Amino acid sequence: MSTLSVPAGTAPATAPPAAKKVTGSAGKRRLPLLPALIFVIAVTQIPFLLTVFYSFQSWNLVRPGSRHFVGFRNYVDVFTDTTFLGALVNTVVLTVVCVFLALLLGLGLAVLLDRKFFGRGFVRTLLITPFLILPAAGALLWKTTMFDPTFGLLHFVFGTDTDWLSQFPLAAVMAQIVWQWTPFMTLLILAGLQSQSKEVLEAASVDGASRWRTFVSITLPHLSRFLQLATLLGAIYIVNSFDAIFLMTQGGPGTASTNLPFYIYQRAFEGFDIGQSSAMGVVVVILTMIVATFALRLMFRAFSVDGGVK
Repeated sequence: MSTLSVPAGTAPATAPPAAKKVTGSAGKRRLPLLPALIFVIAVTQIPFLLTVFYSFQSWNLVRPGSRHFVGFRNYVDVFTDTTFLGALVNTVVLTVVCVFLALLLGLGLAVLLDRKFFGRGFVRTLLITPFLILPAAGALLWKTTMFDPTFGLLHFVFGTDTDWLSQFPLAAVMAQIVWQWTPFMTLLILAGLQSQSKEVLEAASVDGASRWRTFVSITLPHLSRFLQLATLLGAIYIVNSFDAIFLMTQGGPGTASTNLPFYIYQRAFEGFDIGQSSAMGVVVVILTMIVATFALRLMFRAFSVDGGVK
């Protein structure tokens, strides 16, 4: 009985049963994720596409029948709007200063909490508490108990009747945001401190290195990945700050403390200008994506492609 040989280089017409089984099992494992994927697309991508669509139209809700296509005119108006440019500067200043101060304070607190002392668990819980408070509640807390010119804590300490929210609005908002986000930075940096090798620190101590030299030469390089992660996550959240400005200063006096999220809110819900507020939202999203992409590329230099640390 003769057998037919398959010519070399000829692939089988159908996939092997094992490959079909693997593909089918992978599809079954991913099937439960489909509702979550649909939900994410429904609540994020569809609204964003509608925002892009509205950004090419002139549409003011107080003028019925005014909706019509205007092309890129809304974007031209956005970049020639001095208030928008001022809000952009305030957003950059607010984000950079708050991230830097929160990171610096978080580093100092993490170094202190990394040492053993009596009541460390209780102190750690107290330091984490501000991050657990709702942003709106924290903003109202600072507005009434810290910055009130008559009954505020600063009035009691310094003995002055300074209206901090009127004379130093942006600095007052920064103080509240730094207080809110310092515990987050502390937790990330503390995790990095507790992950460093104790043998390396002991070897440095045996070699006669001082604490400051050990911290600069060993601890800080080890913490670089955690500092980058804290900076990236802190910037992403702080750039979208709205509660503190809305509840503490209302963007004022004038536009002294107005940032981009609050200005977009004003144009959309107080000025009822759907077209221009949508264009502002699209511009902010694009700028945020550019900054986030640049920051992620910097972070990927510290982490390997497969997720391992270099």
